[in-house]
Parts: sequence; C-alpha cells; structure tokens
Amino acid sequence: MRFPVKDTLTDQEIESGLKSVIKDGLTSQAMVTLTGGVFLVAFALKLGASNTVIGLLAAIPALAQLVQIPSIYLVEKIRNRRAICVYMLTPARLFWLLIGLIPFLFSIEAGLIILIIALLIRSSLVAIGSTGWSSWMRDLVPQGRLGSFFSKRMALATALGIPLSLAAGFYIDYWKRLFPTSYELYGYSALFFLGCLAGILGIYVISTIPEPRMPAAKEKPNFLKLILQPLRDPNFKNLIAFLSSWSFAVNLAAPFFTVYMLKRLELDMSFVIVLAVVSQLVSLAFFRVWGKFSDRFSNKSVLRVSGPLFIGCIFAWTFTTMPEKYLLTIPLLVAIHIFTGISAAGVSLASGNIGLKLAPKGQATAFLATTNFINSLAAGVAPVLGGRFADFFAERELSWTLRWTSPGKDLAFQTLNLQQWDFFFLLAFLIGLYSIHRLARVKEIGEIKERIVIHELMSEIGRTTRNLSTVGGLRHITQFSFSIVRATLKKNKRNGI
Repeated sequence: MRFPVKDTLTDQEIESGLKSVIKDGLTSQAMVTLTGGVFLVAFALKLGASNTVIGLLAAIPALAQLVQIPSIYLVEKIRNRRAICVYMLTPARLFWLLIGLIPFLFSIEAGLIILIIALLIRSSLVAIGSTGWSSWMRDLVPQGRLGSFFSKRMALATALGIPLSLAAGFYIDYWKRLFPTSYELYGYSALFFLGCLAGILGIYVISTIPEPRMPAAKEKPNFLKLILQPLRDPNFKNLIAFLSSWSFAVNLAAPFFTVYMLKRLELDMSFVIVLAVVSQLVSLAFFRVWGKFSDRFSNKSVLRVSGPLFIGCIFAWTFTTMPEKYLLTIPLLVAIHIFTGISAAGVSLASGNIGLKLAPKGQATAFLATTNFINSLAAGVAPVLGGRFADFFAERELSWTLRWTSPGKDLAFQTLNLQQWDFFFLLAFLIGLYSIHRLARVKEIGEIKERIVIHELMSEIGRTTRNLSTVGGLRHITQFSFSIVRATLKKNKRNGI
C-alpha cells in the first residue's frame, strides 16, 4: 500500500507529522487567498453574476459538504484516511486550472455556468477528503495541544495570507491600469493558476503526514447507525444545535460583505483588500491568545466571549449607511473589521476544536461528519436566502426619523435606516443571539464563566499596552489583579460551578 498506516506513532513521527500539517496549512492558505474571497466574487461579478448567483456560489461549498454523510462509509470501509485525502483533493485542486481557463475558452454567459459546475464538483471532492482529514487530525494531534497547535497553524497561515492578498490586490489594480476592461478577467486567471500550483504542492505535503491506524470496529459498521449515533448523545446534539444555528446566522450575511462594499458603498477593490488585511492582522495577533484560553479554560468559554462580539459586528454593518455613505462610514468599517478580526480568531479556533474535543475517540468520523452535514445544510441554505432577500428588499426601506420643529428651525435626525442588505444583517444578528443561547446547553470539561475570560482578555491587551506605552496613568488603568481570577475560580469550585 502506498500510504501505510501504523498501529502506533513515535513521538518523533508525531512531531514530524505536525510540522507537515503546518506546511499544508500554509499551502492551503496560499491557494485560498489567490482563488477565493474578494477575487472569486469579483471574478463572478465580471461574469455577470446577480445577488442570487453570488448567494448560490457561496452556498455551493457548504451544500457540497452533504456528501460527507456517504463518505463516512467510505472512510470506515477503506480505513486509510491519507489515501482518501490525496486522491480526492488532487483533482479538486486541479479544477482551479479549469476555472482560470474560462476567459480563454468560453463566452461570458457560458463561463458563469462553467464556474458554477466546476465549483460544485470541486467542493464535493473536497468534502469527501475533509471527512477523512478531520478524523485523521483527531487521532494525530495530542488532545492537550489542540488549541495551541491549531492556533499556531492558523496564525502562520494568516501571516502568509496577508502579504499575499495585498500583493494580489495591487497586481489586479495594476492589471486594470495596464489593460482594457475587456481583458480584466485574464488577470484573475493568473491568480487562479498560481493558486492551483500552491494547492498541488500541498497535496505532496499531505502525502508525507503519518497516519495512526483507526481503532478496529467491534462490528460491521451500519451506515444508518453511524449517522444517528451523534444525535443520541444529548450533549453532542446540543453542540450541533449551536453550530448549525451559528452557521446559518453567519452565512446569511458574511458572503455579501464584499458585494456590499463593492456595489453599495462603491469602494475600490484595493481598499476592500486593505480592510480584509486589517482584520487578518488583528486575527493573527489574537490566535495565540484564544488558543491559550481554549487550552487553559475551555472552547465553550472562548465562544461565549468571541461569539457575541462577532454577531455584534454583523449588526454594526447596518449603520455604515444613513441611508448613504456618510462621515463615519469609513471609520466604522475599520472598527468593524478590527473587532471582527478579534472575534473571528476565537470563533474559528474554538468552534472547530470543540467538536474535535467532544467527539469520542475512535468515533470522530461519524460524529464530525454528521455535525458537518447539518452545519453545511444550514450554511448552504443561508446565502441562497440572503441573495433572494437582497433582490426582494432592493426597493424596500424601513426608516425611523426624529424631528424637532420650532419657530424658525426644523431639525431631523435619522436614527434608523434599513435597505436591501441591511435587513438580513439585522436578521443574522437576531439568529446569532439565539445560537449563543443554544451554546449555554453544551457541557465541556473546564468551562468557566465568560467574565473571567473577558478579564483575562483585557489583561492580555493591557500587557501589550504597557509594553508599548510609557504613560503611567494608562498603565494603571490597564492593570488587572490575577488574584481576582484565582479567588473567583476557587469560589466557583466551592459552589460546584
């Protein structure tokens, strides 16, 4: 067998494998940066994509995850997760070559159809590979290092993605100045070709990661039983309820942030990329903080702090127009991206790790695949509805104006104005609040009150401020006594919290 599995891995093999996982994260980040996000949306818009089509493109990767359910049987039957990843991800990443060739081979109308079909097939192959990958990482990465390891992986990947996205953004702007508008699509093709090359390099790295043998099944796996098993676990069922409602809330709004800035706010692509880089820089700074908190306290504790902050940022998008761009639009966008970066680092790290942690050892394939199935269904339906909402509310408006009238003076203050995307930004915020409520029902060993995590977070920020500032008053304000944390922890322990 080309990709042998081992009954046990030595410490040296584990450490070597973890280094390869880091390298795969870097190559994957390079591929995603050059082929996704702002560049893919802009490419689709140039092909004539409507809001509904943009929603469909955002939904395809999520809906394709539904094939993870039958892929559970594939993993359990073959029991070689490395081989599954390599053979599924290789053709999936080669599809970026086809997408890059669209401007050369197809008309605008046909190109959009080819883009949709290519992304659908590619995403389905990725979903099959992801089923084996999640189970593989669950057995490879030591449990006590899940938070710190994946935070390091995310931080390094983000550190690579930042300069790469800036370089790609400046390249696109330069391409637009150098060539006529009719040649703009070819500039994106070059990015997709480079992304494909990075993805293929990542396949080689994946092939070098050692794989521990999956625990032997006590009986022949029953497909239906595997699927329903996570739903019979009350705690894991609560986790699924939280993650699915959270996925719906986030994906109802997030796929349209780029469209909103490019079309509604009419911002230059270079500025949109700069905002994304600002968010990534902040995430990079906070990956280590959240990773340490998830290992020291719990993933749930991190989510109960980062989650509300993230959905608060979604709600803040409704105030970026009043009803059009105004003096505070740009400062508010910068603030939104900063706080989104802080919260997204914690959410992405903890939401992934909590599933890995709560899934029983040896049964991670079924538990994680079922979770991904339900989450993907929610995440796939949400952007399609979001696209339809954007079109439906395009000519609708809800406003609330306070008016003061006096002799010789008439003042009006517009306190609320909702148009088009604003409506489902608000809806996403409300659904996000519900998901946080569902999180409270999840039980995880080590969870503590969120106020302690907030205090620790402020302390981390305070230490950074003290290191950068010589102002005594500022240092005094940001000081925090760890005795409060210790006393609180002891009190909670005595009270059985």
